[in-house]
Amino acid sequence: MFEINSGIAVITLNAPPVNSLGAALRLQIVTDIEQALANPEVKGIILVGNARAFSAGADVSEFGTPLQRQEPVLAGVLTCVQASPKPVVAAISGVALGGGLELAMACHARVALDSAKLGLPEINLGLIPGAGGTQALPRLAGLATALSMIQSGTPQTAKQLAGTGLLDEVVSDGLIEAACRRARALAQSDLPLPKVADRVLDEVQVQAFVSAAREKLTPRQRLQPAYSAIFEALRATASPWPTGLSRERELFLQLQASPQSRALRHQFFAERDAAKLPDSLQVEPRAVNSVAIIGAGTMGAGIAICALDAGFKVILLEQDEAALQRGHQRVSDHYQTRVSSGKMQASVAAAALANLMPSTDWNQLALADVVVEAVFEDLAVKQEVFKKIDAHARPGAVLATNTSYLDVDLIANSTGRAHDVLGLHFFSPANVMKLLEVVRGTQTAAEVVATGMELGKKLKKLPVLTGNAFGFIGNRIYNAYRNQCEFMLEDGAWPEEVDAALQAFGFAMGPFAVADLSGLDIAWRMRKSQAATRHPDERYVAILDHLCEQDRLGRKTSAGYYTYVDGKQVQTTDATVRDIIARASAQRGITRRTLSAGEIQRRALLSMVKEAALLLRAGVASRASDIDVVLVQGYGFPRWEGGPVFWARQQSRLELAQELQSLAQAGGHGFGVADLTVLL
Repeated sequence: MFEINSGIAVITLNAPPVNSLGAALRLQIVTDIEQALANPEVKGIILVGNARAFSAGADVSEFGTPLQRQEPVLAGVLTCVQASPKPVVAAISGVALGGGLELAMACHARVALDSAKLGLPEINLGLIPGAGGTQALPRLAGLATALSMIQSGTPQTAKQLAGTGLLDEVVSDGLIEAACRRARALAQSDLPLPKVADRVLDEVQVQAFVSAAREKLTPRQRLQPAYSAIFEALRATASPWPTGLSRERELFLQLQASPQSRALRHQFFAERDAAKLPDSLQVEPRAVNSVAIIGAGTMGAGIAICALDAGFKVILLEQDEAALQRGHQRVSDHYQTRVSSGKMQASVAAAALANLMPSTDWNQLALADVVVEAVFEDLAVKQEVFKKIDAHARPGAVLATNTSYLDVDLIANSTGRAHDVLGLHFFSPANVMKLLEVVRGTQTAAEVVATGMELGKKLKKLPVLTGNAFGFIGNRIYNAYRNQCEFMLEDGAWPEEVDAALQAFGFAMGPFAVADLSGLDIAWRMRKSQAATRHPDERYVAILDHLCEQDRLGRKTSAGYYTYVDGKQVQTTDATVRDIIARASAQRGITRRTLSAGEIQRRALLSMVKEAALLLRAGVASRASDIDVVLVQGYGFPRWEGGPVFWARQQSRLELAQELQSLAQAGGHGFGVADLTVLL
């Protein structure tokens, strides 16, 4: 149904909360337009959503189901809108994304609130727009704006898009009134209704633009077919509308069936599921208004920024005034940079900093609802800190350790309230990385876990629940991956060969470049702490130890696995590194051989799969998909491959089992063979 406002039919899209264009809403739009066209009182039509959304686009849950093909399909809805003999105007508030923006572009005019956000995010699912987006947006806003929006998937505000031609009018208020005026003006005009389908771009300009832009694709983008498909679709904007639309649809359907898109859709749903607690933990979280952070180093300052951005009152505690001043300066510099770069208003930054209380007084912890320890990664140090926290924090406060791999129970047991303790493993830089591992100790209360997960959401993180085990989910799997890569050094590969192969698979960086970036001494310190418990038959690769003994600690010393000149990596390893690696092979009695890129990739991935199965079997991860989220979000696993579990499910189960058996034989004591049925 619709309301008539002085001859204008106001059709309100009604599929809360975000007006996803599922089968029911598609039918509502067509039905209402047909009724408006049949009503002689109606001279024009406007489509309007709600404050949150004009329309957030297609209903992803319908992808690949009969509902996606149920009439009217989205293309049919847009044809109905565009073919209307009475003017149809989109009144845009909230978001207009994907199919929602395509619906707006099919209208004869578009009016938007300046705060509205418009975008085509299909690339995030390994797709291109499939209902005219690649054809309409360039025709309205130009090729450069269209490519930027389609390729990035990032929404822009109506205010930013005001001069592009996409929008006919941008208003700060009075949206429906402005849209009605626009519809009346079009109805009263003697000119034909403006239709995007009537526009054709110059072929020479299109081809030149596409050729130049394609050259700018990054190596990782070239691994994803959707990026190439964007350019194929843009080429078709020089063709008549039906031809361009047909080409876009052909490309869309190819991508929808591609393994990359299936992987990205898997990751999309996995991220939604990750934040959901098991039924046994579905309890009310504790109230959190203030957060105390102990340690104002790089990690502590980053966590403080997250909490300030979320509107919490933050106590930043350090052991002395000098360290506190350095930490306070880190936080202040962050906000100053945001303001000077135009990414944040000065008033917003000032309001955030007003909530920061730097202190060296442990008594201030009594004011905090959550206390986060972010000190040196040493068990004895953290235990000592938690004894002090126990003495000063108020009863009922949640006590969290930001540890990467230490035993949360051993830390919790240094207090008299282990039930209030959990792990919050932030990833560096904490104010940038989305992933947050929420670690449940043996005695952690359910409402404390719920509080940790809820806090993660408020900090705009992606919280993933994990059990208390060495390295939790992420570092445990990454440790197995790194070990396998070190095995391959002894077997015959050089660091640059391993790194290149894994970058060719899609990792942002190879493991040895990552190790140099983070500092080899971090892993060296962890290895030395584990030396006493290491089994004598375990295959242990000491290459990293020998590098550290020569003060090759990575980028910070200008030498690690690689050497660095003026901060830039020399791509080939030097004679010192190769000699250390060759001697390691000889000491193990290994005749070095060439490893292909395919073998390197497969062995690295299989090591992840094996560890994932062990973690899932032990209950450290509660869902297989959580493992994929952690590796994609925190460790550079290519998103378009879905994660190690998704990757494994695309392989032959028999081949996986055989290959894992071979790796186990070469892996030494403790490598183990996982039961893959838990994953597959």
